[in-house]
Amino acid sequence: MAFASGKDTQEVVLQPGERLYLGMDFGTSGARYALIDKQGTIHSEGKREYPFYMSGETIDWVQSWKTTIFSLLEDVPVHFRPLVASISIDGTSATTIIVDSNTGEPLWRPFLYNESCPDALPMVKSIAPVNHTVCSGSSTLCKLVSWWNTEDSKKESALLLHQADWLLWLLHGKLGVSDYNNALKVGYDPEVDSYPPWLLAQPYSHLLPSVTAPGTSIGCLKENIRTQFGFSEDCVVCTGTTDSIAAFLAARATQPGKAVTSLGSTLAIKLLSTRRIEDARFGVYSHRLDDKWLVGGASNTGGAVLRELFTDEQLDKLSEQINPMEASPLDYYPLTAAGERFPVADPNLAPRLHPRPESDVEYLHGILESIARIEAKAYSLLKDMGATEVEEVFTAGGGAKNDKWIKIRERVLGLPVSRAMQTEAAYGAALLALKGAQQSLN
Repeated sequence: MAFASGKDTQEVVLQPGERLYLGMDFGTSGARYALIDKQGTIHSEGKREYPFYMSGETIDWVQSWKTTIFSLLEDVPVHFRPLVASISIDGTSATTIIVDSNTGEPLWRPFLYNESCPDALPMVKSIAPVNHTVCSGSSTLCKLVSWWNTEDSKKESALLLHQADWLLWLLHGKLGVSDYNNALKVGYDPEVDSYPPWLLAQPYSHLLPSVTAPGTSIGCLKENIRTQFGFSEDCVVCTGTTDSIAAFLAARATQPGKAVTSLGSTLAIKLLSTRRIEDARFGVYSHRLDDKWLVGGASNTGGAVLRELFTDEQLDKLSEQINPMEASPLDYYPLTAAGERFPVADPNLAPRLHPRPESDVEYLHGILESIARIEAKAYSLLKDMGATEVEEVFTAGGGAKNDKWIKIRERVLGLPVSRAMQTEAAYGAALLALKGAQQSLN
């Protein structure tokens, strides 16, 4: 069963003629929507868990996502629908769908964001530059090459789309359009705004979608959807982005030197930079954001380690007793298993969580401080690689709720650290919809 919760969040009176902007986020386990005005105020939001449809013994994700997008449209309050000027969607990065270029129907089950295709990696490495973003088994290009080498028929009429592209196609009906954030892991070069010659020379290059900037108006909402749900005639559909970029956009960190650290099960950082940084050895790559670059990396440390050691209630009670202005003498490298990606690239790096003091307060303090040191090392590495130096950090994820941890991180980083006002990717997608509507007016 799908779980729905669509609600009006603020009783804000809209001025006559004022429009609203709809963003939808398709994450790993469910989808959300956010409806905002041009000031960024949320007027309605809701979420749906994906319903499970089976195709044989596997989950039919395409049907699940398709059902969910129309459920979310249904969840938007009826009185707001005629006011929606534009729609955008984010999806999980490197979730790949090969479709028929005439009908849009999938030719193969989707390759999910976390799936690896090691069979294709040697071929990809033989054509791509050294340490390129596509040189990872889970890249979109590895998934495309794996499909190409497996499938004998339907190659001529095939088309590659990312999850967000396909969902947006359901709304606008124009096949073969993507954005340069989703297309990065298939090999698109956002700096020169084209696919590189080494990729275009491949026999499967005709599968690649055309690429525009995120938040670009593609066309109006299909008439049958517009009339079914009661949206306006001039409602446009805009290109989307990936879920992690939408979450960054939600934090409204718009100046170089501003960064977002996401303290979820892992520690992920994204820094807005004037320079592009790429190095697959450290899992560091840059997404384009208009005329700037969003430099990112992800460590395997984070909240998953804390959950193995403490309950939520223990974390709350123990954190209250920590003095965040005192440095912990304990030096750990908190991991749930061996292996680290960033800022240290060592697949064999062992977790270090000993010696454990008698006091649980001291132990938690040491772990929180050690994660903060890893975060500081990560930002320092990005600076050494040539990125803009970090000036301020916004925090998203479950760890953002821990005020003592924020104070520890401020001391360790030597920077202002605060909780991001908005962290939902759906809000970031709504900001893209607003951007697309404003551009289509100009």
